Amino acid sequence: MSPGRETHERERRIELLMAESAPLRRYVSGILGADLHTVEDVVQETLLRAWEAADRLDWDGRPIRMWLFRVARNLAVDARRRNRSLPVGIDPSEFAGLPSVPDPAATVVDRCVLVGALRALAAPHREALAQVHLLDRSGADVARTLGIPRGTVKSRTYHGIAAIRREPAAIEESG
Repeated sequence: MSPGRETHERERRIELLMAESAPLRRYVSGILGADLHTVEDVVQETLLRAWEAADRLDWDGRPIRMWLFRVARNLAVDARRRNRSLPVGIDPSEFAGLPSVPDPAATVVDRCVLVGALRALAAPHREALAQVHLLDRSGADVARTLGIPRGTVKSRTYHGIAAIRREPAAIEESG
């Protein structure tokens, strides 16, 4: 085939395909319904496959429409199966047995309140609380480390916790 004839044949094939795009779109819409994005994807894929198989297709002896509709139907069925296999949404009732996760924002607020309350404590109370409750050490270990009697550790942790428990109430009253 001469280059001029080849160009003419290619343009003719493009025109034939473009002429079939509207009927093809209507046909695929009848199969898939109102999902315009999927319809357009199927039509584009059908036209692309026709273009890739152009040298193997009989453009003169048979109407190309039948071949296009068969390919489009197969692609539409595949798309429908694929879309049906995907979950539509998540139903929260399906997860009723799972433990609830605290709201991260509430955790941040709680941490800010706790840090502010710890800063407001006297240094000896803050140190005793940090050793016992944050570092999970026993009262006897803390007493040895700080060089104070065990009863003093108990007293400082008790009064420190009492002060912290009062702190959120003071914040809520002023806030």
